[in-house]
Amino acid sequence: MSITSACAVKPALPATRKTISVNGVVISRAAIAQETQNHPASKPLDAMKAASAALVVRELLLQEARRLAIPVEPASDGEGRRETDEEALVRGLIEREVRTPEADEAACRRFHEQNRRRFRTPDLYEARHILLPANQPESPVLAVAILARLALEPSEFAALALAHSACPSGKTSGNLGQIGPRQTVPEFEEALARITVGSIHPEPVETRYGLHIVALDRRIEGRDLPFDMVRGRIAEWMGEKVRRAAIRQYVSILAGQADIQGIDLDASTSPLVQ
Repeated sequence: MSITSACAVKPALPATRKTISVNGVVISRAAIAQETQNHPASKPLDAMKAASAALVVRELLLQEARRLAIPVEPASDGEGRRETDEEALVRGLIEREVRTPEADEAACRRFHEQNRRRFRTPDLYEARHILLPANQPESPVLAVAILARLALEPSEFAALALAHSACPSGKTSGNLGQIGPRQTVPEFEEALARITVGSIHPEPVETRYGLHIVALDRRIEGRDLPFDMVRGRIAEWMGEKVRRAAIRQYVSILAGQADIQGIDLDASTSPLVQ
């Protein structure tokens, strides 16, 4: 994605649509309509506003790149996709004019210490379940009956799974193996986090697949990742954050020096690079 296509602002457009221009260069309504598809929004007007702002930012950067005679040197990615000349101009401008310092070791270590929960392996779960299909009206009553039976005889879980589960795991005692983050639906994952190891969830867990009787056999706690293992990731994240802030400031300066008509890019809604 190019820098300009990723810029977004919250501009104030007039109630009646006026011609939008940057230093006398008109942003056509056809261009705005085409750009709108890159800015999905719940309301068409919001999409139009975002598209108009993105094209204004793009025109600002292109005009500055041409003024500074930035060379056009399109780059290609590893999959053979090639930049357009305008994308190359904008990238060249940003690389030349926007300087961002690299995150040093001390800053990265501070971030690691302050955000340890972000640098931790996820918990893993070893669980079993009995799935009662969502499209069967008897499932709620059967779920209550199975839970009542398991409350008296937990050892019958495998037999009940084989007899009633609509999941293929029913043939293997309902065993799901090890489950990590996002390997199952959110409701099921949340239930696993609540269950005590060695017990059965006291209520059926409802998902789009139906009702689940869930037993948790083991929880493998995640562990903190050492700084050396995540230093590169932290430096990259911090560097990108600083870079975006620097580009926002640079575009705001260009906007302040330009004659922009038909749209307001004020300081409170300065362009954001996403």
